[in-house]
Amino acid sequence: MRPYIICHMSTSIDGRLHPSRFTRAAPGISWDVLRAYHEKMHERFEADGWIVGRKTMSEMAKGTERSIAEASKVPREAHVAERHGRKLAVAIDPSGHVHYGKDNVGGDHVVAVLGEQVSDAYLAELREDGVSYVFAGTKGDELSRAMEQLASLFGARKLLLEGGGKINGAFLKHKLIDEFSTLIFPAVDGVAGTQSIVDYSGPEGERPGAGQALRLTHCETLEGGMVWLRHAVERAPG
Repeated sequence: MRPYIICHMSTSIDGRLHPSRFTRAAPGISWDVLRAYHEKMHERFEADGWIVGRKTMSEMAKGTERSIAEASKVPREAHVAERHGRKLAVAIDPSGHVHYGKDNVGGDHVVAVLGEQVSDAYLAELREDGVSYVFAGTKGDELSRAMEQLASLFGARKLLLEGGGKINGAFLKHKLIDEFSTLIFPAVDGVAGTQSIVDYSGPEGERPGAGQALRLTHCETLEGGMVWLRHAVERAPG
């Protein structure tokens, strides 16, 4: 069993992710009100934690690398640190690039999802910080295995996927997204090539969403003209 996973994202009308690039709000509309909706809906889901990728987590954690001399060799097995009843802050970080310096991000307990090739020194650093970790195979791309461990070891039943487009694309490809929650700003980015909700990176012609279909379950217009859509992910007909 794995957790129920909701891809919860805020976007412009053209599917882009960086509010700094969006057109300005129309006169009389508060940008602060619009931006606050993401966290409000995040809390409404009452999830057990959230998932982001390496780049996003690095920006949030703001830790620095430490030199650990003669780190002991340890088996590539999950490490469960003291959680103290906190929600989970899950980082998909196959190569072990994120540094924390503490056991939490925003008050939520960090769990790193790693590849088995990470160094013993890096694992020692995580243990010193009080960070938990699980392994997703040799390269860190066995996401289904990692999600199952989050359920079995941490009791996670519902998680919010709030990553960048590449992480979201990987989860879509592995059929790990059960629902999309999309907050659409009344704004546009307009530039080709900027990151979007799903930016799967794979062989030419591959379809990461193959075999899946979306069913609209909720549509709501919020203050300021933001639209909130929820789509259940189902098996595609045929």
